[in-house]
Amino acid sequence: MRNHFFAGLLAAALIDPDLVLITADLGYGAVDEFATARPGQFINAGVAEQNMAGLAAGIALAGGRVFTYSIANFPTLRCLEQIRNDICYHHADVTVVAVGGGMAYGALGMSHHATEDLAIMRALPGMAVAAPGDEAEVGAVLTDLLAGGGPAYLRLGKTGEGTVHTRPIEAPRGASIALSRGGEVLLCSTGAILEVVCRAAELLDGDGIRADVTSFPWLDPFDTAAIREAARSYAAVVTVEEHSIVGGLGSAVAEVLAEAAGPVPLIRIALPARSLSVVGDQEYLRTAYELDPESIRRRVRDHLEAHRGLASQVR
Repeated sequence: MRNHFFAGLLAAALIDPDLVLITADLGYGAVDEFATARPGQFINAGVAEQNMAGLAAGIALAGGRVFTYSIANFPTLRCLEQIRNDICYHHADVTVVAVGGGMAYGALGMSHHATEDLAIMRALPGMAVAAPGDEAEVGAVLTDLLAGGGPAYLRLGKTGEGTVHTRPIEAPRGASIALSRGGEVLLCSTGAILEVVCRAAELLDGDGIRADVTSFPWLDPFDTAAIREAARSYAAVVTVEEHSIVGGLGSAVAEVLAEAAGPVPLIRIALPARSLSVVGDQEYLRTAYELDPESIRRRVRDHLEAHRGLASQVR
């Protein structure tokens, strides 16, 4: 995802001299090609994320189109005041890019876990929030960000994410992407955990439970129409995210369902609302916190079995 993003950003910078990339003294290897090809459009702000956000806002208000870049929560939480006051308040054309969403940098501990970012960013007025699920979604979301501008937040995985979409797609701002239709249960995914959710759907199919998957590369604006339709079409809606259970995809879906006619059961699968103390690589941590395909399968299957049993008792 990261490499696909930088390839797309460089292609845009070669055409648009006003596009600027600012990094907080990291990303070497990933940003080298951009910095070499467009040195006048590249700035290393140093390990000073607050300054990076303020600098980005100033360049944007002078006519630039700016992308800031750093690991996980550093370009967001460390400089939240500058994002809120300098970028969002002034509607500056700045896209904050975080690499390593969720627990992609899991071996470095909770300081490098981006597990509250979606909740915080979607709470900021005027901030578009995107968490694409694979390379194809990165390309589609970046196309929209380049056309529509900021303020925006783009949450990327790191490297090695599986490819789900086998052909180019479109994901205009606020759209979701249905990978399948006609099932009994809807699995909703956001971010780089999409491949895991698709594998869980395959496991459920082996249990005789047809599970559709819809990807939500945009958390704000959010595809409320898709959730309202799901409330009418499915026996249950399941949200899966590598993020705190507070304020992310599950919360966005719950907000829609709370106001929708004909409520449908909602299962939220996410990280617990506490600091994570376990250390390990991303796959290990997903298993530890029950975000692996088998755990997702078990949660959905157990819920449906309990719901059917209750329904038979009522009858």
